[in-house]
Amino acid sequence: MNLRPSARATFAIAVIIIVTVAAAYVVLTSPTHSNVQSIPSHFVANGKSFAITYVATTEAEWESGLMDKKITADTTMLFIFPSLAVYPFWMYHVNSSLDIIWLNVTGDSGRVVYIAASVPGCTGLEFVCPNYTPTAAANYVIEAQGGFAAANGVAVGTTIQFH
Repeated sequence: MNLRPSARATFAIAVIIIVTVAAAYVVLTSPTHSNVQSIPSHFVANGKSFAITYVATTEAEWESGLMDKKITADTTMLFIFPSLAVYPFWMYHVNSSLDIIWLNVTGDSGRVVYIAASVPGCTGLEFVCPNYTPTAAANYVIEAQGGFAAANGVAVGTTIQFH
């Protein structure tokens, strides 16, 4: 490349800015799990232990969730977010009703802060799939087949342990 000195300097500055912005984007959008010792494989609610079938810790995993997956009475998915916030969910291409359980977790335990019970799936043939939004900030969300929370005594305020 044959550039004048001022053009070279401008080009170098532009490259530095692009690399800096790209690096900042990667750092700021990468999930951090400072409150997670390791990714849990089970959770305990009211003395009952449940295996975690799927875990979502990245934006791509959060977006796909249980979309197009077979959901049974034993299916659970844990979403781990980098910070407390209000995370809305939708049920696009989910083939079963789900309980969506938002939690405020520190370390290996947390409390349920909101539940959307037996939320119906959305085929995507509808014009718009509705969002389900909690009334409190959370950093973990558990999805399970509709009726899970009621059947297991999980309500707002229930303590959940992760292992």
